[in-house]
Amino acid sequence: MKRILSLLMIALLVTALAACGSKSQKDVLSDLEKTMDKMSGYKSEATMTLQTGENPLTYEIEIWHKKPSFYRVSLKNAEKDQSQMILRNSEGVFVLTPALNKSFRFQSDWPENSSQVYLMESLISDILMDEDRNFKTGEKGYVFNTKTNYQNKNLYQQEITLDKSNLLPNKVKVMDKDMKVLVDVKFKNTKLNSKFDPGAFDMERNMESAKLEVPTMATGEREFTPVFPEFVPEGTTLLNQVANSSGDEVILTYAGDKSFTIIQRQATVAPATKMLTMNDGDLVDLGFAVGVLNGTTLSWSVDGVDYYLASNDLTEEDMASIASSMVMAQGK
Repeated sequence: MKRILSLLMIALLVTALAACGSKSQKDVLSDLEKTMDKMSGYKSEATMTLQTGENPLTYEIEIWHKKPSFYRVSLKNAEKDQSQMILRNSEGVFVLTPALNKSFRFQSDWPENSSQVYLMESLISDILMDEDRNFKTGEKGYVFNTKTNYQNKNLYQQEITLDKSNLLPNKVKVMDKDMKVLVDVKFKNTKLNSKFDPGAFDMERNMESAKLEVPTMATGEREFTPVFPEFVPEGTTLLNQVANSSGDEVILTYAGDKSFTIIQRQATVAPATKMLTMNDGDLVDLGFAVGVLNGTTLSWSVDGVDYYLASNDLTEEDMASIASSMVMAQGK
């Protein structure tokens, strides 16, 4: 009997000691609010893996943020020499595609209008704002399950793991309604209150720097292969597929309850002496790329191909979901 009591006391002591090193949900939320209030900005690196296609597609991401509203987010896929950069400064929001020597300029409140899986303050905000969040203490971190506010509504829920030592996000998994993981992000080298050089968020400086890392694409360098959406609204099917005589453009026509057309065309590179900047449209985060929504048309560029999705029937959410599902062939 004494031996049994001794073992029970040891077990209780071990449990108590383990609990002493953990915080309650209330404590974690309070500390998160303090972190958000006190920080002046940060630099971070992350690896993002998209599981939305037949094969995973991985991006290396570098994130800079300077309060209140300056951002620099660089997304790179090394296997395809593919990169984009999102900048926000006092002049607006820019999306840079260095391989095509092109940029888009937006008058946008990004990233405040939706969740962003690679922005620390967006993830923390999702935790703080969700009153129905679930909380548990893991071996190496605090884990929250929250609702999401992504433009792609297939990204239905997320699991955010905070490091126990500093309460900063170190892992994020975004799932669909069936709990299938579609996006997996791992953070590393996050440094709060980082210092930034003058011009760190300047558009032209960042474009020139990015072009040195990813050379400007030569016309016709990539093999052109049509990409079909994995997601198509119920009641809509592919009606027609037409390619032009030169083989560098394909038009897909979908008919039904929500009809739409997708044009895919080999991208053209803007002259090296003059960067092409376009000013119309709203920014749409597709996960693997950034799109431009202009009325009833959503356009984006990936791997040397320009995509145009047009419809009078689709909602903005439908268009984002269709475009996001076209990452499938990019992962092959």
